[in-house]
Amino acid sequence: MAQHNKLGQKGEDKAASYLLDQGYRLVARNYRFGHKEIDIIAWDDKVLVIVEVRTRDSDYHEHPRNSLTPAKINAIVHAAEAYIMQNELDCETRFDLICWLPKKNEEAWEMEHIVEAFHPTP
Repeated sequence: MAQHNKLGQKGEDKAASYLLDQGYRLVARNYRFGHKEIDIIAWDDKVLVIVEVRTRDSDYHEHPRNSLTPAKINAIVHAAEAYIMQNELDCETRFDLICWLPKKNEEAWEMEHIVEAFHPTP
């Protein structure tokens, strides 16, 4: 596995643990619909939460929160729509972003959880 994939997987694992600690109920990880992927799908009470996880080894070029492109947002929204239809859900849906930046020793991580980070565009 490439180094950036290992870092991304570690960030997703830490995000899943964080969400569980916060009382979320995880229902899927790395859900795929065609070439589109959702990192984490969880329930926050009665709200379906679609979580994109962004992990970087530094914020030298940009903070991970700024790396979410309109094309990536569209892909996440389309995959979320497919998940909702496949599971015949009728619920409120929210799109969150969790950003991770490991510190130099990789033991301490800086995390930011942005609730309602983006909304589907009509």
